[in-house]
Order: sequence, then C-alpha cells, then structure tokens
Amino acid sequence: MSFLHAIILSVIEGLTEFLPISSTGHMILVGKLLGIPSTEFVKSFEIIIQLGAILAVVVLYIKTLLQRISLWPKILVAFAPTAVLGFIFYKIVKQFLLGNELVTVLALGIGGIAFLIIERLMKDKKFKTESLEQITYKQSFVIGLTQSISMIPGVSRSAASIFGAMTTGINRQTAVEFSFLLAIPTMVAATGLDLIKNGLSFSANDYQLLIIGFIGAFLTALIAVKAFLQFIKSNTFIPFAWYRIILACLFALFFLQK
Repeated sequence: MSFLHAIILSVIEGLTEFLPISSTGHMILVGKLLGIPSTEFVKSFEIIIQLGAILAVVVLYIKTLLQRISLWPKILVAFAPTAVLGFIFYKIVKQFLLGNELVTVLALGIGGIAFLIIERLMKDKKFKTESLEQITYKQSFVIGLTQSISMIPGVSRSAASIFGAMTTGINRQTAVEFSFLLAIPTMVAATGLDLIKNGLSFSANDYQLLIIGFIGAFLTALIAVKAFLQFIKSNTFIPFAWYRIILACLFALFFLQK
C-alpha cells in the first residue's frame, strides 16, 4: 500500500462510515479497483482508520455526551451484543469475510433491497420516540443486535443500527444520531482488539500509513456527518438503497466475472 492509497481509502472511509452504504464494503471494492493486495495489514488499516472517523463524532457531539450522561448506559447496552459477538467471531470475520469481494457485493445488493422494503413498511408509520432521551434500554438492546449483522462487510454498521432503531419506533433523525454515538464504543473496541492482536507486528512505514489514514478519515467525516444530518431531515433512505443496488450490480458485472 502506498501513501496515495492510504489517502484515497481514508477519504472513502470518512465519507461513507456514517452513511448506510458500508464504509468497509467501499474500501474493499476500491482496494480491488486500485489493485491493493488484501494483506493482513490492509485489513487492519481498514478497521483502524475508522477510529479517525469516530473522533469526528466525538468532536461534534462532545457537548451532548457531557450534558446527557443518562445516554451512556443506553449506548453501552446497545454496544454489548456487538462486543460479545465481535470477540467470538473476530477470526472468522477477518480471515474469511474481510477482503471477500463476493460477500461484499451480495451484502450491498441484498441490503439495498432490504432497505427499500423497510422504507416501504415504514412509510406511514408514526414514530413514538423522537429524541435521544426517550430511547429505552429495550430499544437500545435491539439496536445492538441489529448492528451485529454489520460484521459482514457490505452490510453497513450505520444502516444496521439505524434501521434497527426505526423498527423499534425511533424516528429517522434520532436513529441517525444514536447510530453516531453508538459508533464510538463500537469502533474503539474494534480498533483496540485489532491493535492487541496485530499492533506489535506493524512496521514504522505501516504506522505512518495509519496516521495518514486516521487524519484523512477524521477530516472527511466531519463534513459527511453534518451533510448527512441535514439531508435526513427532509429525505428518506431510498436514494442510498438504490445506490447500494446499482453499485453491487456494477461491481458484479465488471469485477466478479474476472
């Protein structure tokens, strides 16, 4: 991996981490486009630079986190299922799923179709939960369970947690904001686990690439989070669903057949 590759992947990560289109899936597919080999370091890079994007959420929501302490236990309850399942299936995910273009393309396409169905079912639904404070522990746990599905590359952590929230009666904007906050412990844990298992094997050059990726993901995520919140105030997730389907078809047509 070159420094240019690190910059490109970091921008992709920052722009897609909080959109329901799968940042990991995009990095896997873009990596294939750029001819980046799917090495253990590249897989770790794709996990670790997500922490840069998460830092953007901390910066933007620091006041909310400090003023609404009651949210912390609910975020931890939502985090618990992913923490347990992620620890159990870490080796399987990293060895067999990360870097797998077929799994990524299928998850993107199937996820897009699922999103269209969910949006149709939610079209006339009246959401009872309209603020972060109103989210219950039961809703938090359900969100955590659905987020766990995102261990499959291409599913999207953001999409899984957002739609999990909506199915429990949480409105779109609140679901998006809770997904942002839930990303903090989720990605910190994912990065920490990967560093514990692989950190000592990184070279000086690897750490330089990671720093570049971290900074790039942080800066682009700042822009993406603000834009996404503004967009979702008056729009549904249907455009993202069609984007996923079209992207999956294009990659299946031009790359999987090779």
